[in-house]
Formats: sequence, structure tokens, C-alpha cells
Amino acid sequence: MAISVDVRDDVPGLDRVLEPLEAWLHHVDELFSTYKADSVVSLLADGRMVVDDAPLLVRSVLDRCIELRSETDGYFDAWATGRLDPSGLVKGWAIDVASDFLLARGVHNHAINAGGDVRVQGQPEPGHRWRVGIAHPHVHDAVCAVVELDDGEAVATSGTAERGAHVTDPHTGRAALDLASVTVVGPDLATADAYATAALAMGLNAPAWLGERPGIDAIVVDAGGFIWRSPGVGRRDPLALR
Repeated sequence: MAISVDVRDDVPGLDRVLEPLEAWLHHVDELFSTYKADSVVSLLADGRMVVDDAPLLVRSVLDRCIELRSETDGYFDAWATGRLDPSGLVKGWAIDVASDFLLARGVHNHAINAGGDVRVQGQPEPGHRWRVGIAHPHVHDAVCAVVELDDGEAVATSGTAERGAHVTDPHTGRAALDLASVTVVGPDLATADAYATAALAMGLNAPAWLGERPGIDAIVVDAGGFIWRSPGVGRRDPLALR
């Protein structure tokens, strides 16, 4: 997955700051990749390692997965397919850590984009908010919305357009097909990513559930192309202000 870092500060020695950030992302991949047979997650999934023997980072992520399973009424489940896969949390969590790393080193205005999921800090330029286009799941090379993000916020999308029906409803064991995409805006990318995954699995019940989540804005596109937006999306949409 391509990950881009957009820095708007004039930071001396920026390359020296970005090098450990890149190393961090590679470390996360080594721990959590479901495609590498020797990653910790693969060892756990295959029964070649027990959780108590896993590194603290892995155990803390799995603990958060268990919390999210409760928060989402079981729709976010790292064990939904019968095999451990915490990917719905890991990407957002890793980018949150990377963003906090930059912030702590004086990079106050930046955005990190991981496959369309974005965490921002500060502003792209004084007096402006970061703008993120949300890909339309039914129309190639089009957006279904543009959202503006405030300092520290994040946006994540889960859908079927890029990866097909890759999310499973843990309660039925069937692929989630009622919705084409779910976009969640929130205070951190890990939760936004997990909530987007859970809502996609919920299907048509997702808007009601998302509407009850405090501090969350959301856009849902169903399989037929109907678009639902939470009330808070209006204040984020620059087109709605014209």
C-alpha cells in the first residue's frame, strides 16, 4: 500500500525525521501482515504462537480489537472469518502513531494518506482546513463528497469498489454486500477505520448506528447508489457552503 506524507512546515532535516517514520511502518508490516508467513499475526493465526508470547504492541492492538467488538455490537471482529486479521484497525492505528511522531518533532502541519484513509494535523495553509475527496464507489474517477478536516481529525473509508466484497458480517458469516462504501470522520484514524469496517458489515442498519456515535460524522453509499450523510457532514462540505 502506498503511504504519502504531505508536510506543510519548513522543517530542517526533514529527511532525518521521515526515516524513522518509514522504519516504523515497515516494523508494523513485519508484525501484522496477513500476507507474510512469519509475521506475528500469521504465527498467531496458525497457532504457532500464543498471545501471551506476542510483543506488547501486538497484544495492545488485539486488546483494542476486543474493545471494538463490544463497541460495534460484534460487527467489528478481527476473528470474523475464523482466522485472526486485525487489518481493519492496524492501518489506522499505525498512521495515528506516525502522525503523533511527526507532531512531537515539530512537524505541526501535515497529512498522512494511507490508501485513501487520511490523518491530518494543523492546517494546509493559514486559515484553511484540509480537504479530502471521497471516491464514488459507483462512478469511476469521481467523488461522492469532499470533506474538510480540522486539526487532529481523520477520515477512513471501507467499501467494495477497490477490493470487492472483502468484509464479512460476523453474525452471518456472509460477505457484506448491501453497502458500497462507508466513510467515517473522527478524532483518530484507528477508530474511524474500525467503525467504517463495522458499518459496512452492518449493511442497511449502518446509518442509524453511525448517527448515534458521538464525535463521528459519516457518509454511506448503498449498493443502489443512494447516499446518506450524517448532519455534521454539512459543515465539512465546502460545496454546501456556496
